[in-house]
Parts: sequence; structure tokens; C-alpha cells
Amino acid sequence: MSRIIINNDTDLTDLRALFLIAKVVEMGKISNDEKQYCYVTRFDGEIYVATDLLKNGHSFRIWKE
Repeated sequence: MSRIIINNDTDLTDLRALFLIAKVVEMGKISNDEKQYCYVTRFDGEIYVATDLLKNGHSFRIWKE
């Protein structure tokens, strides 16, 4: 079982943050030779979701420009 870590550095609600992460996951593992979700995805021109590959899963960081 893999782990997911979420770091939301914005005023977005948890529900909205999860929605954005779901959109990234929906695109599939397209970075790092298809081992990792997209390194950085931009939403609405100012919200970013970055991912890191962990030993046992993935971490997601959300921030605003």
C-alpha cells in the first residue's frame, strides 16, 4: 500500500485541494519515466500542485503564486 502526503500552503478548502490532487492523479504517472505524477501542474493561472516521489508513495504540495 502506498502513502500520500498532502501539504496545502493555501487558503483552499480541503475539498478543493483534494479535487486538484485528484485531477493530477487522473492524468496518470507522466513524469520521471512514468513513475511519478506530473512534477508541477498549474490550475486557474495561480494555483500549483507539485509532486515528489517517496519511498512508499507520493507527496503533493499545493501553493498559490
